[in-house]
Amino acid sequence: MRPKRSLSGPADGLPVTLRYSKDEAFPIPFPDTAGRSNLLRPSMPRSTIAVVDTKRLGAIFGPRDCHLRRIREALSVGVSARGDAIHIEGDDEAVARATEVFEELERLARDKGGIEPDELSRLLAIATGNEPAPRHEPIEVQRPRGQFVPRSAGQAAYVQAIREHDIVLCAGPAGSGKTFLAVALAVSALRSEQVRKIVLVRPAVEAGESLGYLPGDLQAKINPYLRPLMDAMREMMDYEYLKRLTEQDIVEMIPLAYMRGRTLNNAFIILDEAQNTTVAQMKMFLTRLGIGSKMVISGDTTQVDLPPDRVSGLVDAMTRLEGIAGFGQVRLGATDIVRHPLVQRIVEAYDR
Repeated sequence: MRPKRSLSGPADGLPVTLRYSKDEAFPIPFPDTAGRSNLLRPSMPRSTIAVVDTKRLGAIFGPRDCHLRRIREALSVGVSARGDAIHIEGDDEAVARATEVFEELERLARDKGGIEPDELSRLLAIATGNEPAPRHEPIEVQRPRGQFVPRSAGQAAYVQAIREHDIVLCAGPAGSGKTFLAVALAVSALRSEQVRKIVLVRPAVEAGESLGYLPGDLQAKINPYLRPLMDAMREMMDYEYLKRLTEQDIVEMIPLAYMRGRTLNNAFIILDEAQNTTVAQMKMFLTRLGIGSKMVISGDTTQVDLPPDRVSGLVDAMTRLEGIAGFGQVRLGATDIVRHPLVQRIVEAYDR
């Protein structure tokens, strides 16, 4: 008895051949861009990816299966969905590449709730060799959570740039991991004794409203500004250990104004919210770099809180220092946002 056919390919205008699966009772549609008619034998290599959530499966395949058609065309594989699983068929190399693409799409759909066309374009460019794959190497922080892995190609490029350069400038939207990954790398460097201290710096610029004079000593006054950096540190260390390091001045948190005149040797220095520095402040900060130290400077150039007549030091530095040996530059985008899925849509709405 002939197997029942299930065809869904001609809608994209491509010739379709049928690929028989060893484990399936019917063939899987396979677009043949060369227009050849070819029935493949049941012994073709095959891969299966389990997807628990059917809504997630819809996000992976895209509106009207547009993502699915692009993957078939680019990688020359047959793909079908049965129940809660994706089945892939083709030659060994094509199946391996397609499996990696679908696994990354499944992760994006799980973390963000949707997949943008440019995210798929980047994955396909990597899979077909048109773009080098970033190394998603874990960041070891030992405890309490062990290690952190970059969750997008942009984040992986950011981590790689920090590891390979002494000074890295990064611009990206809120929630793209700029601060968190920099802090994770700083903690990893401290624990592995690559540096002797961590210095966390922020400009004391308020976001559109004045808090007035704050009570207390210097630490109490600057604490609201440095809270995001402290929150990231507490993800990497337990409270008592962090408190001890702070008391011993191994972890130092200071406002940008107090950096003048210092030289920081064997330190991992992070300047957060750098879009709120002036050009003069940025020059002052960059020249604090000492022997054996590393600097990471990050900010969101769409959220500058300086007066309208002031140029952002981060924007100026990314233009002025581009191409200079020893400097790394990374620009993260909406596809690198790892907060609530709505954050990505909010950023895109405000960027229009």
